[in-house]
This record gives sequence, structure tokens and C-alpha cells, in this order.
Amino acid sequence: MSQIVGILLAAGSSRRFGADKRLQPLPDGTPMALAAARQLAAVCSRTVVVLRPGDQVLASLLATEGLETVVCAEAEQGMGHSLSAGVAASADAAGWLVALADMPYIQTASYRAALNAMQGGAALARPTHEGRPGHPVGFGVAYREALLALSGDQGGKAIVEANPATLVSCPVDDPGVLKDVDLPAQIEVPGGPAGALST
Repeated sequence: MSQIVGILLAAGSSRRFGADKRLQPLPDGTPMALAAARQLAAVCSRTVVVLRPGDQVLASLLATEGLETVVCAEAEQGMGHSLSAGVAASADAAGWLVALADMPYIQTASYRAALNAMQGGAALARPTHEGRPGHPVGFGVAYREALLALSGDQGGKAIVEANPATLVSCPVDDPGVLKDVDLPAQIEVPGGPAGALST
């Protein structure tokens, strides 16, 4: 039976962060991309992490976790290429749950909410927090060809926006579905209140 495959997009270049944020340790010492991969893999029995060429350090970290990786040769050309590469590597899937490596604060329950919607037949699904759309985003098999055709900076957002009638929103009490890390100051303070950031 085909399964819904997790795809973690981890081929970005971290230009705003000033260093490779994917390897930036969170307060517990876990590299950011590894934390995000673990969370996705906790709900998707098969998870594919998309990397860019030369990512040996991150690839080795992921391999120790038993996670599958695929290298997108065109990663520098934009997220569309990376997402297409992830789908191509798992083209027999029943759907895909797509997450981002710079969003390490999403709760497992939020991943599961979107996955459950997909397993219930949703063609598109995503968690929302206080009415705002978040990540991860689930794509059903009906969108395989559209995903494979993505290129450049055009990610899955265009597919979601073009098909609002098929989107299932999953309200969650989790601000992490909205919170990406673009700057070092956005790493949360250990033991701080919810949403606390370092300065």
C-alpha cells in the first residue's frame, strides 16, 4: 500500500542567517535541520530530506538517524527544484507532507494533524494557528505532476493558492507552525516562556 512520504526541504543557502543555519544548534544542542527531520520522521515512516550538492556533514548526520537523503543539483535555483526532486525520489507515494528545515519548533501533533487529514482523503492539508496558515503542507497524489513540474523559486504555494476548494485547514494550538528561523536572534531561549527569543 502506498504511503504518505515526508519531504524535508533542507537545501537552502541561509543567506540572511550569516552561516549554515541548518547546522545551527538549538538550545538542546541538536542541529536545526536534524531536529526538524526527526519531527517529520516521527509521523512519516518514510522521510526524504532534500539537500544541495556538497552537504556531506548534514548528510552524515541524517544517515546516522537512518534518514533518506536526495541531492538536488539545481538547489541554488530555488525551492521549486528541491521540492520536485523530493517528489521524484518518492514518486510512488500516495501523497507528500512537506516541511522546512528552518522550522524546528513545530509540534509533533501539528504534523500529525495534517497527516491525518491526508489519510482521510484531503487533496491538500495544512495546520493553521489563530487563522494563519502554517507548515507542514500536505499534497495528495493528484498533484504529483504539478509538483514534479515545479522549478525556480516557485514552490508548492502556487498549487495551494490555485486550489482553495481542495484545501483542508487543521487548526492547532501551536505557534511553531508559523515560526521559521531566518536570524540567529530567532533561536528560542531554553526554559523561557513560549515564544521567547534570544537577543
